Amino acid sequence: MASPAFAQGAATPTLSGVIDNLRNWIVGILAGVATLFLTIGGLRYLTAGGDPGQVEKAKIALKSAAIGYALAILAPLLVSILASIVGG
Repeated sequence: MASPAFAQGAATPTLSGVIDNLRNWIVGILAGVATLFLTIGGLRYLTAGGDPGQVEKAKIALKSAAIGYALAILAPLLVSILASIVGG
């Protein structure tokens, strides 16, 4: 006779696992938002038609995209600093 199969209990997440998941979410969200700003800035720049106000708005959106990408690159470092502070 076959022995019964038991479902494995859900393992409790470790602090390092939670921090890794947090880092992945932060990087994903920042990269997505930065890509959105890059697209909006590019479209505004293309459709500005020489209007200085629209060109300035496009430049602001492109700068925001650059900041977002920089934060996405730095997010793993920031999360590791947070992990060292809380003892992860």
